[in-house]
Amino acid sequence: QVQLVESGGGLVQAGGSLRLSCAASGRTFSTYAMGWFRQAPGKEREFVAVISWSGDNIYYANSVKGRFTISRDNAKNTVYLQMNSLKPEDTAVYYCAAKYGSSSWLRGETYPYWGQGTQVTVSS
Repeated sequence: QVQLVESGGGLVQAGGSLRLSCAASGRTFSTYAMGWFRQAPGKEREFVAVISWSGDNIYYANSVKGRFTISRDNAKNTVYLQMNSLKPEDTAVYYCAAKYGSSSWLRGETYPYWGQGTQVTVSS
């Protein structure tokens, strides 16, 4: 079992930056791939980024590539999402999620563990 708690969301102007954190409980954090997903009002949840348990494999959605950076600190049981050059279309609730294994990382339905989400609002 893994429990996830996101933090770091807020209101920022376009072009600004935010850093989201996701703190995980449990001693097996280092064995899980960690993903970030987001859901905007009236839209389906979408993949944002994922990092493998070792940090060696990282993937981003095309919409955030070059602006967002995912990282993890296994000693602190925490995964981060650094978001730069934010745009109004990045406005959403951001969720971190955990899964074991090395396949289907982009598919949210394959993640068994989810945080409660943190709101990110980017004003124009």
